[in-house]
Amino acid sequence: MDLRALWLRLRSRPCLRLRLGLSLALGSPFVFLASCAQTAALPSPVIEPSSSVGEAELDPLVPSPPLPCPDEMVLVSGASCPKVRQVCLRWVDPPGPYREFRCAEYQKPSECLSPREAMRFCIDRDEYTSPGERLPLVGQSWTSATRICEAAGKRLCQESEWQFACEGEQMAPYPYGDGFVRDREACNIDQTRLGRPQEGLRDLRVPAGSQPRCASPFGVRDMSGNVEEWTTLDKGRAPERSAMKGAWWLPGKNTCRAVTLGHGEVYRGPQVGVRCCRDVR
Repeated sequence: MDLRALWLRLRSRPCLRLRLGLSLALGSPFVFLASCAQTAALPSPVIEPSSSVGEAELDPLVPSPPLPCPDEMVLVSGASCPKVRQVCLRWVDPPGPYREFRCAEYQKPSECLSPREAMRFCIDRDEYTSPGERLPLVGQSWTSATRICEAAGKRLCQESEWQFACEGEQMAPYPYGDGFVRDREACNIDQTRLGRPQEGLRDLRVPAGSQPRCASPFGVRDMSGNVEEWTTLDKGRAPERSAMKGAWWLPGKNTCRAVTLGHGEVYRGPQVGVRCCRDVR
């Protein structure tokens, strides 16, 4: 047992403090069996607990408070900005129809244009991968993704939750590095070998969490690229409440605020997967 903790438990009982001194002097735990009379003449030991640590924190009999999120989830807590201004300083692509799809560098910092809102919830650290599988699950609709999350005692994330877990309080466009410079090496993005119409989409997934630099300020991984993820619109109503976040491995915006709408709740894409959220308990 830690000596400081032991001293706290015994400091109100002089005879036991004396036995502790004798035990330290002789190096034997059996000296604790001595009576108060036998040890009354011995000096008290000079063992003082740290003033910065409370008795309740040291007491091994006091149970630890429960963790706010399960091991596979991350706690997201802070002040989110619903409306921001993000200015691109330079683009990846030359002038043309796709020029404004990919921003190479955003102006720093982002500007919050509305009052911030407090948020606190749990989110899966990684994209959902079926037991025994290597790659994250795809081919899911909003409806099937909802069932997967509910079966695990969770729910689909609201779009605002997913967004905040991606960008953090600094409202960073990208969920890696400093958040303002695009890095095609950090995440599974900007793949150009997408396949041909007659062949179908090429499967370019990588295992969830296999690119450690692709992590948001909260430590949530693969929120840019790899597979697209279903969320629920904050103010959406059936049948128009579904939204996809995170893009996938194509050369798209791949930013935290980018969203794909219009597919509907039953659309099953070969690039669309699942990530779940949960209220803090």
